[in-house]
Amino acid sequence: MTEEVDVQELAIGVGTVLALVLYGYGTFVRETILGVDARMLAVLSFAATFLAVAILHGAYGRRDFALAHAAAGVGLVFVVVASSGPQVLLGIVLLAGGGAYVAIKTLRARRTVGDATG
Repeated sequence: MTEEVDVQELAIGVGTVLALVLYGYGTFVRETILGVDARMLAVLSFAATFLAVAILHGAYGRRDFALAHAAAGVGLVFVVVASSGPQVLLGIVLLAGGGAYVAIKTLRARRTVGDATG
C-alpha cells in the first residue's frame, strides 16, 4: 500500500503556523526577535512559504504555477521591505498578478475535474 502526502498542503500549513506564531509573539510578547521586528518576520516567513511552494511546483513540472507562486512571494517581500512607493507598487503588482494566476488556474482545474467526474 502506498501512502501519499500532499506536500504543498503541508508546506502551506507549516508556513502559515510559523507566520501566526511570529505575529502573535510580536503583538503580545515582545516586538522584536534579536532586534528584528517580529511582525515583519511573520510576513517574510509567509513569503518564504510562497517560495517553497514555487520550488515544489517546479520540482513536479508545473513551471507555470512555480513562476506564479515565486512572483507572489517576491511581491510580498517587496511590499514588506520596500523603501519607496515604486517598490511597493511593484510588489503589489507581482503579488496580485501571481495570486490571480494561481486562483484562476486552480478554479479552472477544479471545474474541469468536477465536469469529468460528475
